[in-house]
Amino acid sequence: MSNRWFGRAAGQGTPATVAGRPDGAGRPDGAGRMSPGPGQRLGTAAPEGSAVPVAPAPLLTLDALGRKCPIPIIMLAERINEVPVGEVIAVLADDPAAETDVPAWCLMKSHDHVLTQPLERGWSIMVRRGY
Repeated sequence: MSNRWFGRAAGQGTPATVAGRPDGAGRPDGAGRMSPGPGQRLGTAAPEGSAVPVAPAPLLTLDALGRKCPIPIIMLAERINEVPVGEVIAVLADDPAAETDVPAWCLMKSHDHVLTQPLERGWSIMVRRGY
């Protein structure tokens, strides 16, 4: 398996192998969401020259707000091939199951769960197409 941070049990790997930074910024918080580095909030621009992760700009946004499980995953599975490999899709969802189901689907299907960003209503779940 590659050195992606998801799929590791708590305590496995080091910050250098998991997040690429010795201070641990950008490590998952255990619920599949990215935790910000020191002094950073997710979705804010990082200072120039900083390696703190920021939310990538999605090439495609799927609006699954108000839809119940498993519809957000079905929408993602049907449309992920519309973006080139390596590009990001955002899934907007407010069903509590989507917050954990989308990252689990990514792991199962070899795509990358980039981050989950809370919204006023629900989450924006970023997925990078893996193949």
